[in-house]
Amino acid sequence: MTKQNTPTSSLQTHLHFLLLLLLLLLPPHANSQSLQDQEQAVLLKLKSYLNSPPFLSHWILSKSNTSSHCSWPEISCTNNSVTKLFLDNKNITLPVPSFICDLKNLTVIDLSYNYLPGAFPKAVYKCSKLEYLDLSQNYFVGPIPDDIDSLPRLQQLILAANNFSGDIPPAIGRLQELENLQLYMNQFNGSVPPEIGNLSNLKDLNMSFNIKLVPWNLPSNFTKLKKLKTLWIRQSNLIGELHGTLGEMEALEQLDLAINSLSGEIPSGLFSLKNLSIIYLFMNGLSGEVPRVIESLNLSILDLSNNNLTGTIPEEYGNLTKLTKLALFFNGFSGEVPKSIARLPNLVHFKIFNNNLSGILPPEFGRHSKLEAFEVCVNRLTGKLPDNLCYWGKLETLIAYENHLSGELPSSLGNCSSLKTVKVHDNLLSGNIPSGMWTAPNLTSMLISNNSLTGELPEKLSSNLSRLEMRDNRFSGNIPIGVSSWRGLMVFDGGNNRFSGAIPQELTALSSLLTLSLDQNQLTGFLPSDIVSWESLTSLNFSQNQLTGTIPEKLGLLPGLTVLDLSANQLSGEIPVQLGHLKLNPFNLSSNHLYGKIPTEFENAAYEGSFLDNRGLCTTSSSAKLPMCNSESQKSSKLMSKSLALILSFGILLCLLAISISFFMVRSYWKRNGGLDSKWKLNSFQRLNFTASKILSELTESNLIGSGGSGKVYRVPVNRNGDVVAVKKIWKNENLEKKLEKEFLAEVNILSSIRHANIVKLMCCISSESSKLLVYEYSENRSLDLWLHRRNRPSNLLRSVHHVTLDWPQRLQIAVGAAQGLSYMHHDCVPPVVHRDVKSSNILLDSDFKAKIADFGLAKMLVKQGELAIMSSVAGSFGYIAPEYAQTMRLNEKIDVYSFGVILLELTTGREANDGDEHTALAEWARCHVQENKAIADALDKDIKEPCHLDEMCSVFKLGLICTERLPDDRPSMKEVLQILLLCSRPVLSREKTEHVASPLLQNSKHERTLEDDDGSLATNV
Repeated sequence: MTKQNTPTSSLQTHLHFLLLLLLLLLPPHANSQSLQDQEQAVLLKLKSYLNSPPFLSHWILSKSNTSSHCSWPEISCTNNSVTKLFLDNKNITLPVPSFICDLKNLTVIDLSYNYLPGAFPKAVYKCSKLEYLDLSQNYFVGPIPDDIDSLPRLQQLILAANNFSGDIPPAIGRLQELENLQLYMNQFNGSVPPEIGNLSNLKDLNMSFNIKLVPWNLPSNFTKLKKLKTLWIRQSNLIGELHGTLGEMEALEQLDLAINSLSGEIPSGLFSLKNLSIIYLFMNGLSGEVPRVIESLNLSILDLSNNNLTGTIPEEYGNLTKLTKLALFFNGFSGEVPKSIARLPNLVHFKIFNNNLSGILPPEFGRHSKLEAFEVCVNRLTGKLPDNLCYWGKLETLIAYENHLSGELPSSLGNCSSLKTVKVHDNLLSGNIPSGMWTAPNLTSMLISNNSLTGELPEKLSSNLSRLEMRDNRFSGNIPIGVSSWRGLMVFDGGNNRFSGAIPQELTALSSLLTLSLDQNQLTGFLPSDIVSWESLTSLNFSQNQLTGTIPEKLGLLPGLTVLDLSANQLSGEIPVQLGHLKLNPFNLSSNHLYGKIPTEFENAAYEGSFLDNRGLCTTSSSAKLPMCNSESQKSSKLMSKSLALILSFGILLCLLAISISFFMVRSYWKRNGGLDSKWKLNSFQRLNFTASKILSELTESNLIGSGGSGKVYRVPVNRNGDVVAVKKIWKNENLEKKLEKEFLAEVNILSSIRHANIVKLMCCISSESSKLLVYEYSENRSLDLWLHRRNRPSNLLRSVHHVTLDWPQRLQIAVGAAQGLSYMHHDCVPPVVHRDVKSSNILLDSDFKAKIADFGLAKMLVKQGELAIMSSVAGSFGYIAPEYAQTMRLNEKIDVYSFGVILLELTTGREANDGDEHTALAEWARCHVQENKAIADALDKDIKEPCHLDEMCSVFKLGLICTERLPDDRPSMKEVLQILLLCSRPVLSREKTEHVASPLLQNSKHERTLEDDDGSLATNV
């Protein structure tokens, strides 16, 4: 039975319909106005909370109300309601406000690239609709909360480059909607939860550069991440073997597990992933042969370098048609290079150096792809270099030294304007250099020594060429007059060739030369006489030629000359006394026709082999193996009378000297006891809580803590609160007065104007006519030198602290602190400051082992940053002095970089700066260690070497080698050094936003280069 409609129900139906129609006809503004007002109030409250910064000056409400907050650039709205908040890169330093989620419809919060402090902001939990949270590149500390799963809708969680520590919480594995998880560059020192493998929707996972994680294996359930496209876990203490089930991660496109401690073989299933485009597995302990079944035809980068891989390079690599970079260097690969690889159409970088490869290089290399880097050195390759390496005009680097290559250099190099570096020394190459190669506009290094190359030197060279090493070849002809145009040349080594003719005077126009070697040739004529422009020259070798005439006196005016070899020529005349002003070692003038007395400075055993086979030379010292100059009897009486006169004069002088000394001793005694000067002047640079009299009364032997070349240092308590200062008292030796006066004024001038947390604070100076005192803040843990080198450590220091050895994290933080101080001096001071005496004993440590640069007595302000200045004398300490400074006294910031590099080597090896071997200091020892293919790990300090820190220590060791490059231009700046160290110790405050950290540790510097460019013996990229 059907129910009939009553009049009442019909009326209600009509009323509902009319009400609904009315609501539909009302403007949307009427429905949402209250929500907009509420959101505007929250945003203005946020602006006020941030102290109304300039970047939010446009957050104002229009009087006409025609534009709303939804038009502000930092805001995105949906249906007139705020859903996205972008406050990235705004220099915000305040914590995340608790009311941020009063914007109830927020789905996106981006606060990246700021300076947000404190713990993870749980205030965001109230944003129940949140899908995207980016807190990267800030200063958050502490653990990620265990209840992070309180944000169930989260799809993007980006917490990279902070200081989060502890464990990565298992609760992350319960964020089932998560697609992107970025945790790289933090301070996690706990474990990695296998629950991450439960994130079935995860597409991107980056946990790289978490070097403090407890050593961990890749969880087996990670292979269940079927949607994962990117897996980056570089340098994060990963150990163990790779799972064979990696091949089940069918969506994987990018894999980076480099710089870890993985072992075992590479699973074959990895190369069955058809979407895989990038594989970084370098610097692990992987072994065995590489898989030969290749189905990952999308591979564009394959880097398996620095492992223990063996066998042959698979021919199947020739099927990887999208491959742009193939790096297999530093392994044990053998056999021939497959011909199929030479036909790859997109190959740009080919690096297979330091293996056991043999056979002929496929001739098609370069014809099918735009090669930029071709590095095959230190193998057993034979035959010719491929003809078409620069077919497309893109080749920049050709490194093929230490092989058995023969034939001529490729003709394509003659038209290769992109070419920068050529290192083909130690081969069997012959023929002429392609003519256009000499003048390639970008060429900087040309190392072709120890071959059988022929031809003559050109009139013109590339203006950028700084190193030309061509010794042990068959080059002939004259040194061209056009050599004067080779202005950029710093190293010219043409020894053991067939050059003939005279040495042109035009050669002296090369003012940048550091090394000039033309020994073992057929040169004739005189040595150039006007050579003062060789002011940078450190090594000169013209031995085993047919040179005649005299030795130029002006050689003695070259300030940096330390190596001089003119032996086996036909030089005549006397040895210029000016040569005695030089510090020469080695020094060889043997097998010439020289005569007369040798300069007095050379009359010692160190130079006994320097003058052999010169029949006319004599000496006045019996220690030298030469005839005595006073052996002729007719000169005896004349010499006797002269000697008697000298003795009488000397006696008179001694009497006068004794009287003078007595006078000054008496005057000094009265000065010391206040008899001559009791007035002291105090100049303060800080607010002081002590007086000059308090300082003076405490300069007692019981408070003495050290002494050095410029004075004594005292530990002085200044009040009852336990405050302590350090006081340096300048020596009062009259002979040193002028020098120390300069040092005193330099230190006061510099320290009084510098304010930096990593530079020791000068509180005041106190001076009188007879004494000068510098009062500093006291550094409780004294100097880095005392902690690194136990034999230098006084027993009272050992008793006063708990640590006897600095562990690696402490050493790394000290390196960072010192780098911050030096970087400030070089890049932020106006004018810049060069310290000139950076060493471990001048890095002081406070009670928290915070580093502070000290002892500015030798510092020098530069007129212009990077500008060379000439010093009147070399200052510094052995082992720390940069070569160009010791040899030329030319001064810029790079001498401090060199010294700091030595400190990095001290920190990593535990050795002292002068502790190399019987012939070298630490920097040379470290370089030789690497050149001899010894493991870097073997050079590290055994007292602190732990597996969890090994990669980090190796990286800092390599950085030390880069900082101690022989040529200043090859060293990074202190700002670059600091950035690299920060990569090891805390997130990099880069302003360039990137999704992933993809470049190797040291390639963030513009100084991406080979470890050893000096003699080309090591080509590995750091």
